[in-house]
Amino acid sequence: MSEAAITSNQSFVLEDLKNLTDSDMLRVNQVITDNLASDVVLINQLSQHIILSGGKRLRPMLVILAAKACRYQGEQDALLAAVIEFIHTATLLHDDVVDDSDMRRGKEAASAIWGNEAAVLVGDYLYSRAFQMMVRAQSMTIMDLLANTTNTIAQGEVLQLLNIRDPDTDETRYDDVIYAKTACLFEAAARIGAILGEMSAQQELALQTYGRHLGVAFQLIDDALDYSAQSDELGKNVGDDLAEGKPTLPLIRAMEVGSSNQKKLIRDSIENGKAERFEDILQAIRDTGALEYTIDRAQSEVIRAKQQIAGLEQSPYKQALMFLADYAVERRY
Repeated sequence: MSEAAITSNQSFVLEDLKNLTDSDMLRVNQVITDNLASDVVLINQLSQHIILSGGKRLRPMLVILAAKACRYQGEQDALLAAVIEFIHTATLLHDDVVDDSDMRRGKEAASAIWGNEAAVLVGDYLYSRAFQMMVRAQSMTIMDLLANTTNTIAQGEVLQLLNIRDPDTDETRYDDVIYAKTACLFEAAARIGAILGEMSAQQELALQTYGRHLGVAFQLIDDALDYSAQSDELGKNVGDDLAEGKPTLPLIRAMEVGSSNQKKLIRDSIENGKAERFEDILQAIRDTGALEYTIDRAQSEVIRAKQQIAGLEQSPYKQALMFLADYAVERRY
């Protein structure tokens, strides 16, 4: 199949994706609601605050779409999609504590309302609940996958912590972080669909690789949006990454190709974890084409993702997977 054929998906739009997945995502949301319940009131309040706060649900949706594209017709997809969302939510709670964030998905961060201690402990609760739920799937293959994925995410958190306020972080170290923190969960979500559909080892690897490229593209765009979107679109404060001293790709690229003054400006801001000169840094990012570089990399990842699933049997669910890859780079929040 030609690259043009792979990259073209003009007949499928966001409304089609919603219509295709609405009933299945209702199943997922019901599983999430059923398994959030706890005798501890604070756990209910805090976990519901973040899980039911209107996230895009892309990761659980990916489980559903991959399973349906692989002709799975059972009920375990909703259970495992909810597991993926619980793992993701736990990482968000921990992230906000580490980053000292005050906004998440356009609302006050849970840690800002209930405190860091509560946020960390409820994040731990969601991790343990996810493992209780995945046991019910009765698949050692899936349990092994999700155990390894959760461990990789934890390592990614530590890797990112090591990069904080380090202006010498290069693109390779950055790539290691975005794989571990983001892409590996997308990878797991897509692979679960193939496992449920009892696909061949080759097809399972193709879905897994699709998920990895999709996740990398998603994070690249996330990092680009921190220097291009509006706060009300993004759901967090624009410039948060800089204020936290995070050397993401737009900054890494601007330092790599920028003038000595631009490099010094960005290095100082990363080292000090300050965003006072955010507008000057934005200008440096524009002048060096760092945003375009980041977006181009994301688009390359999308092409690779689509190539992996080109051989899947034609269906609305395959179309949706293709669309999801496009959406990863075209979204504004």
